[in-house]
Amino acid sequence: MDLNNVNVEDIVRRVLLSMEGKGVSTGAAAAGSGSAAGQPIPKTAHVAVLTALEHFDVKEYPIPPVGDDDILVKVEGCGVCGTDAHEFKKDPFSLIPVALGHEGTGEIVKMGKNVKKDSAGKDLHIGDKVVTCMIFKDDPEITMYDLNRQNVGGADVYGLLPDDDYHLNGWFSDYIFIRGGSTVFNVSDLDLYSRVLIEPCAVLVHAVERAKSTNILRFNSRVVVQGCGPIGLICIAVLKTMGVQQIVAVDGEQKRLDFARKMGATGTVNFKDHKGIEALSGAVANEFGGHLADFAFQCTGSPGGHSNIYKFIRNGGGLCELGFFVNGGDATINPHFDICSKEITTVGSWVYTLRDYATTFEFLKGAKKIGLPMDELITHTFPLDQINEALKTNLSMQGLKIAIINK
Repeated sequence: MDLNNVNVEDIVRRVLLSMEGKGVSTGAAAAGSGSAAGQPIPKTAHVAVLTALEHFDVKEYPIPPVGDDDILVKVEGCGVCGTDAHEFKKDPFSLIPVALGHEGTGEIVKMGKNVKKDSAGKDLHIGDKVVTCMIFKDDPEITMYDLNRQNVGGADVYGLLPDDDYHLNGWFSDYIFIRGGSTVFNVSDLDLYSRVLIEPCAVLVHAVERAKSTNILRFNSRVVVQGCGPIGLICIAVLKTMGVQQIVAVDGEQKRLDFARKMGATGTVNFKDHKGIEALSGAVANEFGGHLADFAFQCTGSPGGHSNIYKFIRNGGGLCELGFFVNGGDATINPHFDICSKEITTVGSWVYTLRDYATTFEFLKGAKKIGLPMDELITHTFPLDQINEALKTNLSMQGLKIAIINK
């Protein structure tokens, strides 16, 4: 036993509670799974490796020795992101073979003697539930509250690392090897589904912070959110949790529009019911009592969606474009009518900062307090050995959020 990693107070508390016949209330209990701490660690781990387009193989690799600055995590679950789907279908980043999965969470089962606190200064112990953000091994100037407010787009991320001698590089696995220099957050006070949703929620927390920088988005703003996939729905939830009261959702699938209302939208527009942009923008205005939006979030990743969004915004309004995480093609706009004459203030948003990650934990707690059904975003779960089916389900748009949940 490594005495450096023994939390004596925690052990005593567990023994006393067991003598009293009581369970221990932890993040693991909230997630419906027991603690892996204290259980034997296997010599090998199973990892889903994308070995060809639209095909994963679940491979078995030896678990590397845990160094003084490293952490070994038993994976509990990982969401399937649009980026995973892009890589699965087209390998746009030329990573094959690669262990994917970056929306993951799990429990610390072993850690090096130098690991004491997480990236926000919170204590870390064996048994704690954690998520990772990025790896800044090449940029030591980035800190938790970096003054330059740059996003983390230039850093490495677990689930998109080229294969190497470690192999345990993605969260689509039963163990992941977290190396020294990585950002790690203790999220033991969140249940499993909330932890799986942290990464996509951080994208929207960042987008709303970018929108606030225009000084146009306020409590009484009329806000339109175009695109009601997981990103658009989470955008609505973030806005609602922050107190925005007038939110209109635009999408072409009625089931998603219905769910948008559950997440806080006060009005919905199905673009399939309207022919032409004038009719569509008129329908949006009708949902706001005859007014165009003060602010818009474009979440579709569709060039046509970007071209349309300007028509929904009033003179002097604002726009946050976050739908194009990868190159989705060119959009056609008229700079005079769409931007200049209306004096539209536009911001782009891509991934997040470390500060946004920490803010996201509080957003998830706040969303649940006001009754938003965040857990219902995860509509399909699969075990690791059905990873190919999970990705195909994501690509077929049968549900909202797809997740791999380990037994």
